[in-house]
Amino acid sequence: MIRRIQIFLGPTFSRILVAWVAITGLASLILNVIVNQYAWVRPVQSLIVIAFLLGLVIIFFIRLSAEERGNWAAIVLPALVAVALGLMLAPQLALLFMGLAVGWIIAMLLITRNRMPVEYRQAVKFLRKSEYAEAVKVMDKVILADSNHPYHYKFRAEIYRLWGKLKQAARDYQKMTELEPDSPVGFNGLAEVYLQNHDYDLAEKAAVTAQKLAPDDWVTYYNLGMIEDRLKQSESVVEHLQKALSLKVPDTRHHLLIDFYLLRAYGRLGRMSEANKTLASLKKQTTGLEEWQTILKDDQAATLRQVIGDDLQTVYELLDGDLKVEDLRLA
Repeated sequence: MIRRIQIFLGPTFSRILVAWVAITGLASLILNVIVNQYAWVRPVQSLIVIAFLLGLVIIFFIRLSAEERGNWAAIVLPALVAVALGLMLAPQLALLFMGLAVGWIIAMLLITRNRMPVEYRQAVKFLRKSEYAEAVKVMDKVILADSNHPYHYKFRAEIYRLWGKLKQAARDYQKMTELEPDSPVGFNGLAEVYLQNHDYDLAEKAAVTAQKLAPDDWVTYYNLGMIEDRLKQSESVVEHLQKALSLKVPDTRHHLLIDFYLLRAYGRLGRMSEANKTLASLKKQTTGLEEWQTILKDDQAATLRQVIGDDLQTVYELLDGDLKVEDLRLA
């Protein structure tokens, strides 16, 4: 569980979380020593509890997507309001309000969890134990019963990707594009699978389709730029990755790779002034590098390591000075 939280938060926010727990915990401990000496101590302790809970919510919410934030806000905010009311307006009933808050969160989690089909939950359990064959068998039954639901194929495709069976994953993403031709999701999945399998021409074709279907989604430009990097289409790499940056890439780890692919494109084009500026930006993305290190240590990151492992190794060499920008002209 702790490992999953670290991966989700990333190195920077994991450290912020630990620091916030330590700061609020120490402050509360100090106040406990003088709790009976001053009348203002108990209200301040209540504020510390509220600040602690609010800080936790903010730290985790920052790492969520916009849609996920909305879902969790509906669960967590009423509970926080209940705790705040209990602590500030009726301290003698604080435990009751906390109990109500916890009860609300548990009830909402059960309700929202039940929205996921039972079979999906079974497949996830197998996935957590890396029992891919069993997870696929579960989804086979789901698809047999409901063969026209595109997201059944998406879920099974992602299992196949984790398993390293890219041909089967591509087949399921292709089926998804047939069932939902106006959605970029299936085409993005196809582009990523073809990229993993070094089928760069097919990957580019799928990525272009995804980009046309979702022209305001930075992910489509990021995927397209990564594929064009492999094809050494440097002008297109610059165009599409600059567009991705203009759409506000939300996390540092993807910003790191975008900077790297831009750097390599500028190096190949001989645009050394822009390459050096991009290298300066790349050097600021050390947090992103730490996040990739944490993610790639996971046992289920084998396929991801195959895709970006060499790129990250080149990043290390650039940051350590073992590789020069000029060397990228031949990369």
